[in-house]
Amino acid sequence: MRHADVYRPDIEGECPVLLMRQPYGRAIASTVVYAHPIWYAAHGYIVVIQDVRGRGSSQGDFLLFADEIADGADTVAWAAALSGSNGNVGMYGFSYQGMTQLYAAAERPTSLKTLCPAMIGYDLYTDWAYEGGAFCLQASLGWATQLAAETARRKGDRPTYESLYSAARTAPVCDPISARSDLLTKLAPDSFYHDWIANPEATADYWQQLSPKTHVQDVDLPMLHIGGWYDTYMRGTLRFYKEMAARSRHPQHLWVGPWAHIPWGRRVGHQDFGSEANSPIDVVQIRWFDHVLKGKPNGLSDEMPVRLFELGSNQWRSLSHWPASAPVRYHLQSNGLASIDQRAGRLSTSFSPESNSLAAIPDVLVHDPWRPVPALGGHCTVPSGMVERSLLDCRADVLTYTSDPLTEDWSFAGELSVEITCSADAPSFDLCAIVSYMCPDGKTYPLTQGYRRVDSCSSSPPDSHDPADVTSRLSPRPQTVQINLQPICASIKKGQCLRLSLSAACFPAYSLNSGTSQSGSVVGGGDRLLDARIITIQIHSNANLPSRLNFPEPLSSL
Repeated sequence: MRHADVYRPDIEGECPVLLMRQPYGRAIASTVVYAHPIWYAAHGYIVVIQDVRGRGSSQGDFLLFADEIADGADTVAWAAALSGSNGNVGMYGFSYQGMTQLYAAAERPTSLKTLCPAMIGYDLYTDWAYEGGAFCLQASLGWATQLAAETARRKGDRPTYESLYSAARTAPVCDPISARSDLLTKLAPDSFYHDWIANPEATADYWQQLSPKTHVQDVDLPMLHIGGWYDTYMRGTLRFYKEMAARSRHPQHLWVGPWAHIPWGRRVGHQDFGSEANSPIDVVQIRWFDHVLKGKPNGLSDEMPVRLFELGSNQWRSLSHWPASAPVRYHLQSNGLASIDQRAGRLSTSFSPESNSLAAIPDVLVHDPWRPVPALGGHCTVPSGMVERSLLDCRADVLTYTSDPLTEDWSFAGELSVEITCSADAPSFDLCAIVSYMCPDGKTYPLTQGYRRVDSCSSSPPDSHDPADVTSRLSPRPQTVQINLQPICASIKKGQCLRLSLSAACFPAYSLNSGTSQSGSVVGGGDRLLDARIITIQIHSNANLPSRLNFPEPLSSL
């Protein structure tokens, strides 16, 4: 039996139903980002907040996403038949509550008329558990600990609950290479977390069976998609929106604010984005539901479908479509000292003969697993957002490439990428790329970043200790690695500079690469911290071996 709270409007006659299905205790009702259901009910809707199977007070066993298709469809049918319902159901919610919308739609229940999915992992592997082939350690472990604690609470197991509650408020307790958690192994042996680290390849049947992408290919409903520039699941939100916009017969709208996963407010990291950054989503959703479920002519159909908050100008932009990705290229240039002298690494729209002569020596990153580059701001760690990073960029295991000050304001939106020509002395290595803007006073704020686990094409013996082999081990065959960055919409001001920062770790956001596994797996029998090796990576930036940063085309003025 599934338990739900039902909120009813103080009106006569029948009205539509708004449904949210979530695993955190239905009394919370996602009020960490949304208005309380009472507010939605006051606008003429029956609102249903349900505990999914095995959560809150609902009966059964909780198995991550496993029962959400059948349970979701059953709940839609039940909600549509409530007294006072007109039979039309819309769903809303973010994160897990966004995912339950897609799973419910997979059965194509006739009463389900619209979705408002926010901050979802459309492909569970690439959009949620892993990024660029690297395990999202901090987010996954924290979430698994929270859900395991709820399981202990339901069982009345106070010692386990208190242990997990305490662990959730400290640094990740696990092997940084294998990502195994002794605490979860002992206290939550049935946690999904163990399956996630045991399936490090995107092609595993585990991911194909659970991913919403597998189940909603034929679903076609009007949808309002919601994301945040510093949300760890923004790539899934965008992936789903772009697919639906390309194939749907119904309206597909997209709103992206400056927010992290939680909360959706004007302050993110070290930046205050102003009053316009306060979440408009509750009002936006009511307009959407009024239009789709009640047929109100509120002008929604005449508005542009894409609304993006532009960082920098701190205003909302309206666009007719998601921006194209025709690149504006910035080339990396260096004299080989970009890890030591921040004046050495440059971003330029073209190569000059002088710069070519200086670029024969590659920049070198040395990754030491004893002191990995820490995560700071961005979308992949807590706290997220624009966290000033100039001190972190001073580390010798971070390469920085900085442009000249801009001569005019520049606005852009879309998907960025970095193409790095590199080589390493290990079978596997990681690259983290962060694009920031740097103020005249040197303060540096991250706009977007991406992460990639790379299989090296080096053929040198990974464990050779022969001094005669040093040169060959440090000069393996170069390869070009593309790192896709988090999508963004931003305005860089005249006088500010662009900066690209490269490192070989971003811990604990992502598990560390041992450097010993050709597949980059996190679960090999010897892939433990004890086996981790120091990795030397060469970054090339000359005309023959180019590296570059690709921006979308500039946007027109507001």
